Amino acid sequence: MQSRRVLLTGAAGTVGRSLRRSLAGQFALLRLSDRPGTDLGAAAQGEEIVYADLTDPGQVQEAAQGMDAIIHLGGISTEGEFGTILDVNIAGMHHLMEAARWGEVRRVVFASSVHAAGFYPRSETVSPSMPVRPDTYYGVSKVFAEALGRMYWDKYGLEFVAVRIYSFAEAPENRRHLSSWLSPGDAAQLFGNAISAPGIGFLTVAGTSANTRKWVTEDGWDALGYDPQDNAEVYAEALPEEEADPSDPAEQYQGGVFTRREFTDKHRSDKDRKGAKK
Repeated sequence: MQSRRVLLTGAAGTVGRSLRRSLAGQFALLRLSDRPGTDLGAAAQGEEIVYADLTDPGQVQEAAQGMDAIIHLGGISTEGEFGTILDVNIAGMHHLMEAARWGEVRRVVFASSVHAAGFYPRSETVSPSMPVRPDTYYGVSKVFAEALGRMYWDKYGLEFVAVRIYSFAEAPENRRHLSSWLSPGDAAQLFGNAISAPGIGFLTVAGTSANTRKWVTEDGWDALGYDPQDNAEVYAEALPEEEADPSDPAEQYQGGVFTRREFTDKHRSDKDRKGAKK
């Protein structure tokens, strides 16, 4: 593990900052990257900083050069206009995978999302092997990335692990998090193991802690040696009860507010709206 050189994209984001702290010293080199103009501070011992825009394949290739593995957190992290999602999350993912392939990177660990399967009811226990049910353009971009990773493993032998993050937070913030929470400590273990576990070709796993009320199976956790230590249930009594409308899709489906029709509609561009009226 110590000998690996790892690129961490999206290093200025919430999950990126947390993993930067947690993974410090675990690799021969941790190269941090985010888009130009973000603040990554100064590089600590064992770190490098390389700024790269995912829409620029040359910059992405430079960031991936000489790396053994990539943890890819970069991109638009919520719903947006389709054109933006297309440029950053979809085309950007292709740029990253091509940079990994030509740079002879061994493995990519990708931050996927619950929103790749957000339209599953909360009453259903979901396995990563079940058909995808994206709830937004953002969710569609995660489905695309998982499919691209599958192709790059089958065609080029580039190992790929997709971690479908549910709700990353320091502590559960609402009742939904009792099912979906991923703690910082468990995230560090999950992503660290996804880099180092042997014998992984292609794998998709759920990214949650060991929550009593979790909506997901533990399929693939054993392959990674992932043994989550935190459980949102210990916070249950401290979280306030919430008034819930059972007819609200946000209360029916695992994707929460992302499943509301207006959640995607409000991100449509003026051009999209005009085209829909014709």
